[in-house]
Amino acid sequence: MLDISRIRKHPDEVEKKLQYREEAITLDRILELDERRRDLIGTVEDLKHEKNEASQQIGTLKKQGQHERANEIIKNMGSLSERIEELEDELNEVERELQEEIDVLPNLPHDSVPVSDDEEDKVIIDEYGERPEFDFELKNHLELGEELDLFKFDKASKIAGARFPFYYGDGAAIEMALINFMFFYQVNENSYTPVFPPYLANKRSYYTSGQLPKFEDDLYHVEKDGLYLNPTSESILANYYRDEILSGNDLPKKFVSFTTCFRREAGSYGEEERGLIRTHQFNKVELFRFVRGEESYTHFEELITDAESILQELELHYRKVTLPTCDLAQQSSKTVDLEVWIPTQGEYYEVSSISNCEDFQSRRGNMRYRPETDAKPEFMHTLNGSGLATSRLLVAILENNQKKDGSIELPNRLAEQLNRKELK
Repeated sequence: MLDISRIRKHPDEVEKKLQYREEAITLDRILELDERRRDLIGTVEDLKHEKNEASQQIGTLKKQGQHERANEIIKNMGSLSERIEELEDELNEVERELQEEIDVLPNLPHDSVPVSDDEEDKVIIDEYGERPEFDFELKNHLELGEELDLFKFDKASKIAGARFPFYYGDGAAIEMALINFMFFYQVNENSYTPVFPPYLANKRSYYTSGQLPKFEDDLYHVEKDGLYLNPTSESILANYYRDEILSGNDLPKKFVSFTTCFRREAGSYGEEERGLIRTHQFNKVELFRFVRGEESYTHFEELITDAESILQELELHYRKVTLPTCDLAQQSSKTVDLEVWIPTQGEYYEVSSISNCEDFQSRRGNMRYRPETDAKPEFMHTLNGSGLATSRLLVAILENNQKKDGSIELPNRLAEQLNRKELK
């Protein structure tokens, strides 16, 4: 959520930055409502002051025996009370509409984010390793999965519908090995606190994280219970300190979590709809940090390093890119993606998005800290990053490590987990 005082003081600057993300955004209505709100607050306060003075005057007049004059003032106070009530009703409506307008605004992009309305205008920061070369005809992960009996997509379709996964045999084993490796790597190597959060959360939680109210249609909603399935555990973890004030000495806080994630993923994507490239359900290890505002971009770089270390441990070729303004999530001020090479697709696919949300989520969730003892509370900054999402990661592992005979040579880290060097 954006700070209304910042909008009020620097409307042109804020509007310009917002239009980098969505050209149609305008702050005219917000500024109009904010001005009306402040006018109403002033008028109501003046009328209440007048009412209080009248009450005191009535008491004085009665003590002085001037009951007729006191009764006249009492009569006038009735209409004054009605006017205050009318204005307060209007104020409540103005504040409600103002909040609704602010709630759908995205976060302001950081100055270093490339400005573009084309998602392809991402900036490549770096590449790790070389694309593998093959001297035989490649098989995609579906073909490999069928030959090695790793997945049962027909069973998933029968049970849940299209674009749901069903890992089987060695497919299920390697999926669990990935999750286990990635989760405990961050605990043991990078000192993250392990957490295992709920998969469902209430409306307030998704408001805090930024999915609601604007993106409700993208979520799976359990209407009877008023709960939503998590699209990423970021949405859950962003609420951990909701409505709390921490000591500055308590920060930073670093969490690593695992959840299965659920997304509607509406639309048609051709080849992406097949197999594990784009599914309604997938598994993900998530990294999350609560930090001091002045330290957030240092933590941002650390978070990127923590996420990409997994890809390096798995010996995968990948690239690191900065997303343009048009491709930022609602809550993000800056996002860097890690993309793995999928050889049969001839494309890079994102397996991790690392984002600095600055104070956007903390304002929505009222999450603050005191920099020093007795200092005025400030809003924390929140950061998140996939560490990593397993589905496309598994595709990359299978396709990039396939051999001419159809077997898969496992990266050393997974070989250790599974106590075997290959799938065949």
